[in-house]
Amino acid sequence: MDVLKHKCFLEELLFWTIKYEFPQKMVTFLLNMLPDQDYKIAFTKTFVQHYAFIMKTLKKSHESDTMSNRIVHISVQLFSNEELARQVTEECQLLDIMVTVLLYMMESCLIKSELQDEENSLHVVVNCGEALLKNNTYWPLVSDFINILSHQSVAKKFLEDHGLLVTWMNFVSFFQGMNLNKRELNEHVEFESQTYYAAFAAELEACAQPMWGLLSHCKVRETQEYTRNVVRYCLEALQDWFDAINFVDEPAPNQVTFHLPLHRYFAMFLSKAVKCQELDLDTILPDQEMLMKLMIHPLQIQASLSEIHSNMWVRNGLQIKGQAMTYVQSHFCNSMIDPDIYLLQVCASRLDPDYFISSVFERFKVVDLLTMASQHQNTVLDSEHERSMLEGALTFLVLLLSLRLHLGMTDDEILRAEMVAQLCMNDRTHSSLLDLIPENPNPKSGIIPGSLSFESVLSAVADFKAPVFEPGGSMQQGMYTPKAEVWDKEFDPVMVILRTVYRRDVQSAMDRYTAFLKQSGKFPGNPWPPYKKRTPLHPSYRGLIKLLHCKTLHIVLFTLLYKILMDHQNLSEHVLCMVLYLIELGLENSPEQESDEEESAGGQERCHDSWFPGSNLVSNMRHFINYVRVRVPETAPEVKREPPASTSSDGLASSQSSRRKSLQRENSGTAQVFSLVAERRKKFQEIINRNTSEANQVVRPKTSMKWSAPGATPQLTTAILEVKESILSLLIKLHHKLSGKQNSYYPPWLDDVDVLIHPEIPRYSHGDGMTAVERILLKAAVQSRLNKRIIEEICRKVTPPVPPKKISSAEKKTLDKEERRQKARERQQKLLAEFASRQKSFMETAMDVESPDADVAMEVATSEQHVSEAIYDCVICGQSGPSTEDRPTGLVVLLQASSVLGQCRNSTEPKRLPTTEEEQIYPWDTCAALHDVRLTTLQRYFKDSSCLQAVSIGWEGGVYVQTCGHTLHIDCHKSYMESLRNDQVLQGFSVDKGEFTCPLCRQFANSVLPCYPGNNMERSVWQSHSNKCMQDLVQEVEDLQEQLGTFPVSISSETNLSKEMESVMKDIKSTTQKKYTDYSKTPGSPDNDFLFMYSVARTNLELELVHRGGNLCSGGASTAGKRSCLNQLFHVLAMHMRLYSIDSAYNPWRKLTQPLQDKNSELVSEELPEVPVLYRDVSSLLLIQILTMPQPLHREHFTCIIKVLFTLLYTQALAALSVKCSAEDRMAWKESGALKKNTSSGEKSWEVLLSHVISELSKGKIYDEEETEELAVVNLDSVECYLQQFCLPFLRITSLLQHHLFGGDLPSCQEDEEFTILASCLGLLPSFQSAHQFTSASCLDWPVPAFDMISQWCSELASFADRHPDQVKALLIQEPKWDLPRLLQLPENYNTIFQYYHRKTCSVCTKVPKDPAVCLVCGTFVCLKGLCCKQQSYCECVLHSQNCGAGTGIFLLINASVIIIIRGHRFCLWGSVYLDAHGEEDRDLRRGKPLYICKERYKVLEQQWVSHTFDHINKRWGPHYNGL
Repeated sequence: MDVLKHKCFLEELLFWTIKYEFPQKMVTFLLNMLPDQDYKIAFTKTFVQHYAFIMKTLKKSHESDTMSNRIVHISVQLFSNEELARQVTEECQLLDIMVTVLLYMMESCLIKSELQDEENSLHVVVNCGEALLKNNTYWPLVSDFINILSHQSVAKKFLEDHGLLVTWMNFVSFFQGMNLNKRELNEHVEFESQTYYAAFAAELEACAQPMWGLLSHCKVRETQEYTRNVVRYCLEALQDWFDAINFVDEPAPNQVTFHLPLHRYFAMFLSKAVKCQELDLDTILPDQEMLMKLMIHPLQIQASLSEIHSNMWVRNGLQIKGQAMTYVQSHFCNSMIDPDIYLLQVCASRLDPDYFISSVFERFKVVDLLTMASQHQNTVLDSEHERSMLEGALTFLVLLLSLRLHLGMTDDEILRAEMVAQLCMNDRTHSSLLDLIPENPNPKSGIIPGSLSFESVLSAVADFKAPVFEPGGSMQQGMYTPKAEVWDKEFDPVMVILRTVYRRDVQSAMDRYTAFLKQSGKFPGNPWPPYKKRTPLHPSYRGLIKLLHCKTLHIVLFTLLYKILMDHQNLSEHVLCMVLYLIELGLENSPEQESDEEESAGGQERCHDSWFPGSNLVSNMRHFINYVRVRVPETAPEVKREPPASTSSDGLASSQSSRRKSLQRENSGTAQVFSLVAERRKKFQEIINRNTSEANQVVRPKTSMKWSAPGATPQLTTAILEVKESILSLLIKLHHKLSGKQNSYYPPWLDDVDVLIHPEIPRYSHGDGMTAVERILLKAAVQSRLNKRIIEEICRKVTPPVPPKKISSAEKKTLDKEERRQKARERQQKLLAEFASRQKSFMETAMDVESPDADVAMEVATSEQHVSEAIYDCVICGQSGPSTEDRPTGLVVLLQASSVLGQCRNSTEPKRLPTTEEEQIYPWDTCAALHDVRLTTLQRYFKDSSCLQAVSIGWEGGVYVQTCGHTLHIDCHKSYMESLRNDQVLQGFSVDKGEFTCPLCRQFANSVLPCYPGNNMERSVWQSHSNKCMQDLVQEVEDLQEQLGTFPVSISSETNLSKEMESVMKDIKSTTQKKYTDYSKTPGSPDNDFLFMYSVARTNLELELVHRGGNLCSGGASTAGKRSCLNQLFHVLAMHMRLYSIDSAYNPWRKLTQPLQDKNSELVSEELPEVPVLYRDVSSLLLIQILTMPQPLHREHFTCIIKVLFTLLYTQALAALSVKCSAEDRMAWKESGALKKNTSSGEKSWEVLLSHVISELSKGKIYDEEETEELAVVNLDSVECYLQQFCLPFLRITSLLQHHLFGGDLPSCQEDEEFTILASCLGLLPSFQSAHQFTSASCLDWPVPAFDMISQWCSELASFADRHPDQVKALLIQEPKWDLPRLLQLPENYNTIFQYYHRKTCSVCTKVPKDPAVCLVCGTFVCLKGLCCKQQSYCECVLHSQNCGAGTGIFLLINASVIIIIRGHRFCLWGSVYLDAHGEEDRDLRRGKPLYICKERYKVLEQQWVSHTFDHINKRWGPHYNGL
């Protein structure tokens, strides 16, 4: 590092820019002059000259992040230009400077490596805990280096310069073996270090990315020399590394590092050499000894992975699992695990196969397990880990022998295999697939996801599933799912195992495979992972096949098959599956066939010393092994039993001599597997000592004392086991065992010889263990005639049953355990069954929350006319019983304020969300606005108390009550709330506000509605004709209204029930804001409460009507069947309404049913008059009448009230009609009606009545004004239609009310006959008439002569008209027809919204909000979280949700494309209704894809808004503390 000498102003400028850590203005200033070519060259050279200084400043900087960004901001403009980079490389030694600067930078944080030989190690590694690595401070320099290596000319210079390569390998070796993990054996580690993030990031960025950059220039044959250079210096660095850590032949136990960048450089350049440069592999590979050393550490990592998953590293904390997962994770795998496995494949293809296989089992610590004896001692592994480690070892071998990623697959095949593996684990979205497919980390190389090949492969292997919405409320994204033929032909469990970060994903893939096979009818049971044919091996790697054909592997396979057959412990189905997989791999990849005859002839003599005659699996499979000498613990069953003298069936010869004889006679394999360890040592030693004289002596290295010679442990003794099996016979017996039947295997070729010629039969491709065994036996038979003959012979012998196991005490214990488990399971089943029956009743009530359309028939007790008393189950204490005054039961309810009804408009087209300045939404035509105007107008001209009974409120801020249908004792509920209050767990709701979740179904609730004692419903048989005449009933109704206090619960004596009713009434009142309950001119007047209470009933009825689609055509029971709480609600309201007496003089009932005697009394009084009857809202009058009657109400009184009110409604309709038609029409109707006036049915003819109304109203100044809008009423039908439409809303509300009070289903009908059906259902129609002559007037039933009544009502209007002629008409014409409430319509493309709103200024604070949002109900633009628009500590969204939706707000966040819901004091993220072309959300617009409206999702949002189910369906709620 030379001293900096400045010769010009530019150098001085840059020096101070660096010194002050790149101030933004200086950076901009220096960059602005770059267009000048001379300046650019001068500046670049100066920048390079100061490179070391930049590094030093960066290391010292406290704001290294900001500084890094600014450095790269400059350097990327200088070094991305290839011409400039080449020039600076030649003239200023850019490469030397960069590599040296990086080397110096890392040298500041080196520590001694503790790998292998802690005391004497000379190797140094980077310390991952240092800030330099933890904060990625090195990345700007590394990224510059990667940037310049992307230029061919620069990379070429680098690869040709030996000195640079040496320095670079030196740099890489700093990372070799970093972040060493030592297995904790005693205590759990106190502090879990998170340094591994830094280590993985450093290897990926500082080592792997430059490597991928260099590899991208080694694509053609001409670049062979570069590869040779890299491999040569890489091997030198590795040799130095082995020397530095004092490595001999065994890795130190209980240590693992995941970082071997030198190994990976070596591997990746080898792979490139063979794949692209046609180099002969053997010319660049080192000698055997080096290969042996090279394989040790990558193999150690594979074994450690298995140990970590077997929970052997559990004391090291979670971080070690994190490392194991990162090592295989998609961004790292092709720079980590893939090169490691490839390197092991290369070593395996060149080393002695027996040596390699035994190394694997020794590394995985399962050598001791591979014994024929039923018991063994494992000196290095606890028995609970044996099974998973054995599975790990076999799975690793399968991976090693099956993967072809670097051994012959093309890039497109690799991409396809990766994609299939990911899709088989789970359906994936397009973006997660892009993320999960490992890509070359260097951006300028090869396959880039999203490229053409990616899309074409995706469409070839996967089907797109459009985004659907699940009923549970979880939003589905658009997903890709594997095509059927992919499951059928391409599902590759090996690839899935390689790529799974979580073990559960392997299971998930198998479950999905199972489901596919069941669905397509290919296999009904539980299938095993299918065997998949592999891409042919590249000729350079043919040596890998030797592993499958070596005696050691065959002995292991034989032993394991035998152990599984004999049910030894610690074996699993997975072990068997992998064993069969390996056998099948061996049969698929068999070496050249030897002739069968020669084999059989020379067979006997050749095999004196070992188990198998040759190394070919095909011939070894049929080789019978008779006796095996095993070393077993003294306690083993093999030692104990004395054999009978005659036969040696159980494997022990009767005397020593006969044992010796048998040894000479039979080829008993005395070389059991664990002596193979010794054999392996010998080979290793031979290679190391090849040049010395003692080549043949085995010199044991000091490290392996743990593996003492077999027999050193004193309790072991030798026994001889009679086996008499071959691999083939074991397989056939296994087939019997798996099928549970004797002789279940029958050679298929005996029936059908073709099987041998075309062995690829589809029926063998999917199936379980039996299928796998059949497939293997078939392949064995196809490959050799002898095998075929032997299989037939074995099958001919009737196989004796498997000998019963002698049970040792240890096994007895496990059996007891099994029995105990079985009993526990049975007990559990019993409990569950009991619980299920309890829950059945719950399931009946808890029908789908999500679909308010579900018709759940109400069970009407038809058998008995009067049901004695309703019985309720308390879901807390589980007792059943009636609700009593002392111990009332209540329904779990959720009370919420709602302004949904107020959002109805009278246009059928929903309003659009404004996306230009011209489109604006004004709330004048909403239902709420019009009702508001009407009430205000009435209050101006009429008496306040009377106005407050002439309308309903609750269109805005009405209280909606819903229940899940579960009941509980109110005292139980109180103690439940108490326990919730003391519960410290953070709940999503506020217990202090009375919120809780239903103890049974967990639905959100905030109050309990007491159930009124008794049956609640008078289910009298429907009588079409009441025996009493109308006059009597009218009188009875009046009398009943007079007697206050005859409410069955007397108010004077306070009972628990009445207290609860009062408290729930308080809850209902406090649910909505005060402004929605106070409409009287005198605040706190009782009229307010009266109005509020019957309006609650009205709101609930109207909302139920909306949920049914605005009419009752569908009929059926109440939408929610048992979920309706209207009945209980009426009781509570009625009890409170009856506390207010209505002065009999003002009782509306009198005005409806009696002609007034004294007409003048009214004019005398000074105060404002009462509201004329014709201005009163009939539905409100109905509720007032019903709720002020004593409960339960009699059916006949109910009908009487309806009949009377219908006459008023009809008269209102006629009056409105008369105002709407033109003067000529009016005269015509007046004349034509007058003629028919005296006919018998005059009172039931609308013409007559209309004419009477017109003549009566003409007395005042009502028709004087000029017509505003004319309704051309020409023919009779249109008048009839108008009248029916006017009356329908009332009939619907009344029918619903009747349904809730008295039960009985609502009839379903066509839309055009709704009026008739409802009228007859309500008892207005005396008897059915044929449709063509039906008129609405035939439903009229006048309690007193019609013309008198009408004259009286009209006179009220006439007198009002004299005073205020301008208002008469406006109040007469009520708008009865409302469309259903809708959210605003959104544009197709999200960009339309984004462009208009994201720069729009807020109307309140006139600034552009940081987080703009728009209300989807009314289109108001608001600042989310904006402090600028805060009022009394409420932010604008919360405030708006209270004003617009009475506490419910639906906002679209413009900058995030998601919708948030505010409900009271909580909020939740609902999700997005805009999806990209692949059906995915783009939250926060991170991916920047074009987004389009998803109509289905928007429909669901609207549905949840209208049905008030946000609280139930969306799960993730949190408090917003008024800060939104």
